[in-house]
Amino acid sequence: MTNQNGTISSALPQDPALAGSVTRSLVSFFLLTYAVSWTCWLAAVKISHETRTPLAAVGVLRSTLLLVGAFGPALAAVLLTSRADGRRGLYALLARMFQGRVDLRWYLFAILYMPTIKLAVALTHRLASGMWPRFGHEGPILITIAILLSLPMQSGEELGWRGYALPHLACRFGWPFASVVLGAVWGLWHLPLFFLPGADKYGQSFLVYVIGTIAFSVAIAWVYARTHGSLLLTMLLHSAFDQTIGIVSDVLAPGEKPFALGASLSFILTVAFMWIVAVYLLVKMKALVSPRLQVV
Repeated sequence: MTNQNGTISSALPQDPALAGSVTRSLVSFFLLTYAVSWTCWLAAVKISHETRTPLAAVGVLRSTLLLVGAFGPALAAVLLTSRADGRRGLYALLARMFQGRVDLRWYLFAILYMPTIKLAVALTHRLASGMWPRFGHEGPILITIAILLSLPMQSGEELGWRGYALPHLACRFGWPFASVVLGAVWGLWHLPLFFLPGADKYGQSFLVYVIGTIAFSVAIAWVYARTHGSLLLTMLLHSAFDQTIGIVSDVLAPGEKPFALGASLSFILTVAFMWIVAVYLLVKMKALVSPRLQVV
């Protein structure tokens, strides 16, 4: 629910009627996002398990379902924003993806967040086990190109999770609680991909993944809040995260029990360092005051 300036006031939770409206918007967003994404992804899982012959048409259908599912949050955000706030609200939402006039330090944070964590992981792994972890083979140039190429694709998630859900949650419950709850919902959203053969999450530990996703959600929320709602920066952080997490490999051979806690040492260390950062940011978030929080 927005006012004439396209913002939500921090006084919103004190108004029961408006607070209820925000809650209904959030529930609608989560239900619609899950309906779109899980319908597509579960269909892709079914196709993958039942199709024995690698036909080209099957591969195209599977890829299409995965892509549409990945854009479930964005589709939900666009639909709900258009319905509630019309063209003006939709324009405000989309414009946030091009909001790049922020301090240089936030670009550095977005790009270096995961590489810094992975450096700490590698050193700790060496000290703890006496061996270096398995490193990826991609060089800095290839990683940079991959970050730039995948940047637009991050709009499928960021437009919804950070563009729509996070500001509504933060307005209703505050930044720390909002970032943690959204991380849990966001992590659960990925569940079907843990049963999809060929996916990087296939057969990995879903529980450890969700714990890490919550920590990452805190980091993204911090960037969002400190850049006045820049989705460009959250997209950059998300893209850099995806393309640099393989600097130190976390992946085990696909297992049969995604709900088990089994994970590689490097994965556990990665999540642990992410949470060290997250705890620090959660403490800092308590001091954030946004009397006029832009939302879509």
